[in-house]
Amino acid sequence: MASMAATCRFSVKGFESRSLCSRSHSLPQFHSLPTNRRSSAAASSRKPENVGLLRIRAMSSDSSGSWPQLEVAVKNTIAQNPVVVYSKTWCSYSSEVKSLFKRLGTEPFVIELDRLGAEGSQLQKILEKLTGQHTVPNVFIGGKHIGGCSDTIKLYQEGELETLLFEAGAKK
Repeated sequence: MASMAATCRFSVKGFESRSLCSRSHSLPQFHSLPTNRRSSAAASSRKPENVGLLRIRAMSSDSSGSWPQLEVAVKNTIAQNPVVVYSKTWCSYSSEVKSLFKRLGTEPFVIELDRLGAEGSQLQKILEKLTGQHTVPNVFIGGKHIGGCSDTIKLYQEGELETLLFEAGAKK
């Protein structure tokens, strides 16, 4: 199939960006980022819930204009949500962090990178550029990078995590 230029759109909570990208398009589809608000066993047997706040359409790693828009969208997502977890559905460390937040009564904005195909890989590279961390989970609270699973657990054990959640407006 021959490549053709197409307009790609990326939007986060009202922020929308369009760019030209070269990718074979039949009927481009939106990919809504699923949340994993259930246990991993239950999640594997059910369809994921759609967050609907972050949608990526027909982006590819060879689209030169997509990287800046994705970076802006990642920054906006982090700034506009009290708790953000970039995760992978199969990662036990990601599951541990999501379970901890659930036990604490906090519902983070979860982005499952492995459900986004090439876009997930792009987002993970952007996160590495922004934070220096190339692994998941990649946790943000109150717009600040917290770290991964061990960093989040350490904050919890030291009694600091709930304070951060309260200050970010994620816990009352």
